[in-house]
Amino acid sequence: MIRKAKSRMRMPRGIGSPVLDSLGPVIRASRFVRTDARKIAEHAGWLAYEELPFPNFVLPFGVGGNPEEAIDFVMVVGLINFAFTDFRTRRAFTVEYGGKRWSDAEAMFACLKRAADEGVAVLDGAWLARASAGELARIFRGDMEMPMLAERAEIFREAGKVLNGRYGGRFHNFFGEGSRRLYDNGRGMLERLIREFPRFNDVSRFGKHEIKFYKLAQLAIWVLHASLRYSGGFPVEDISKMTAFADYIVPVALRVMGILRYAPSLEKAIQSGKLLERDSREEIEIRAHTLHATALLREEVNKLRPRERQVIIPQIDARLWTHYHTTHWPHHLTRTIMY
Repeated sequence: MIRKAKSRMRMPRGIGSPVLDSLGPVIRASRFVRTDARKIAEHAGWLAYEELPFPNFVLPFGVGGNPEEAIDFVMVVGLINFAFTDFRTRRAFTVEYGGKRWSDAEAMFACLKRAADEGVAVLDGAWLARASAGELARIFRGDMEMPMLAERAEIFREAGKVLNGRYGGRFHNFFGEGSRRLYDNGRGMLERLIREFPRFNDVSRFGKHEIKFYKLAQLAIWVLHASLRYSGGFPVEDISKMTAFADYIVPVALRVMGILRYAPSLEKAIQSGKLLERDSREEIEIRAHTLHATALLREEVNKLRPRERQVIIPQIDARLWTHYHTTHWPHHLTRTIMY
C-alpha cells in the first residue's frame, strides 16, 4: 500500500464534466496510486511554454475527404479500438498495407480499409449486425491473430442492430440528429452515444459509487472534431468539458514524469507483466488518477499561459501520448473491451 501525502489532494476545478465529477471517491480513498501535486507544478513550469497545438488530425488512408465517410470509419474503428497487444507475449498486432507496416490501432484501421477496398461493407450496419469471429479473423489478417476477436464480433453485431433499427445503418445519421454538445440534459452526443450503444458505457463500480471514464466515446468524438474542424464538419460546442482518455499510455507518461506514484506491489505487478483484473481496485485507481492528474496539469499549465493560449485537457493528453507511446517503460495490462 502506498503512503499517502500529508496534505489533502485537491480536486480539479469544475469544467462541467460528469467524468471528472465522478472521480472523487477513488481519489480520496486510493490505496495503490497517488498524484503528486508538487510534480504537477514542476512539469507545468516547462510544459506551459511549449506550443501545445490543437491537433489537426489527418485521417489515414485517404479517409476524410467525405465527412460522412469519415464519421462512419472513425466510429466503426472506435467500436473495437482496444487490445492490440497479445496479453501473454506483449507482442503488438501489425499488418502490411499500402506498402507500409502498421501496428496497433493504425493496423486495425488499415485492415478495415483493406476490407473496404475488397468490397466488404464494413461501415454498414447490415454487415456489422452479421459479423462473426471467423469473418473478422479474415479481415484482420496480419502477423498474428488479433486479440479478442469474439468480443469484437459481438460488439459489431450489437452496434449494427442499433444502426439498422434507428439510423439507416450508418453512424453519420446518428450524429446528424440531436445536440452539438457533449452534454445537454440527456440530448448531448456523448450522452446519447453511451446510452444507445452500450459498448461505449465505460464505467466502473467503486463501492457504492459509479466512476465514469467514457474513454472510447470521448476519443472518437475528439478525433472527429479535430480532423473535421477546419471544414466545420463536426462541431462540438462544449469540447472544453472533455477529459483525457484513460488508456495504457498516458498513465505511463505520468508515471515516468513522477506525477503518478504507485505502491510497490502495483509497480512490481506492472513490471512483471501481471494482468490487472478489469474493475480491480488497482485498475480503477490508475485510470481515475490519470484523469485527475491531467486535469490538474491543465489547470497549472493555463495559469502560466496568456488567455488566448489556454488549452483544454485533450491537448495535454495528446502531448503525453505522442511523446510516450513508444517508450519501453511497461504499461499495465488489463483484458478489457473499454481501452
